[in-house]
Amino acid sequence: MISMFIKMLSYPFLQRALLVGLLVSLCASLLGTSLVMKRFSMIGDGLSHVGFAALALAYALNLAPLSVSVPVCVLAAFFLLRIRDSSKIKGDAATALMCSGALAVGVMTISLTSGMNTDVCNYMFGSILAMSRSDVVLSVVLALAVIVLYVIFYHRIFAVTFDESFAEATGINTNAYNTVIAVLTAVTVVLGMRMMGTLLISSLIVFPSLTAMRVTGNYHSTVVVSALISTVCFLAGLFFSYLYSVPTGACIVIMNMLAFFVFSLAAKRKGA
Repeated sequence: MISMFIKMLSYPFLQRALLVGLLVSLCASLLGTSLVMKRFSMIGDGLSHVGFAALALAYALNLAPLSVSVPVCVLAAFFLLRIRDSSKIKGDAATALMCSGALAVGVMTISLTSGMNTDVCNYMFGSILAMSRSDVVLSVVLALAVIVLYVIFYHRIFAVTFDESFAEATGINTNAYNTVIAVLTAVTVVLGMRMMGTLLISSLIVFPSLTAMRVTGNYHSTVVVSALISTVCFLAGLFFSYLYSVPTGACIVIMNMLAFFVFSLAAKRKGA
């Protein structure tokens, strides 16, 4: 198995996939804990559909997909928070509206331009072959920026996640740090769309945190265990995807499902 893994890394496209995938998995797991605890975990679905609409427009205008999708998803994150905070539409309803509306825009744009070609399908379902050198450079820079900003604002993000009312009472600008979480999530979703696809990226955010919560009892340990689960499941998914020639995104999700099942059984045994 070790020799097979070394052979796998001899391919440049798999080297690029490994580097970006590990960073994106780490970003998703860090942010996922806050999103799950705040009951706002489906933001990944909403932003991924916005990213799909953005890439459809980018293809129609012959622009670089990532350079268009990142700012559009960041603006969508601001819009989603504004709806949640200032109107009668709740977070889940706002996310549902964004999902269906953005998907409709994307499909209509594709239908009127290039049609459902291979490049568009790669974004919908994920493909490790879809990453160019320029994509890797931009993805690594943005992923490192997400990790650094998360570490810098860790204590504030924890306060906003654990008890938003108390955090606001102590003088923390909760709106600002909720916006930070949403923006970092938007960037992570766009970066993960290449690997996981529009339809599967939210699972990379939700599964590791939910799995970690089966066996952990506090925020810090949940973040650490979630990060470990996410990276291990990504490595296992990438390896089996290469070994059996199956879609990478789906394989990673299945590994996360298995991890959730195993950790759930461990939690039941511990409680018995």
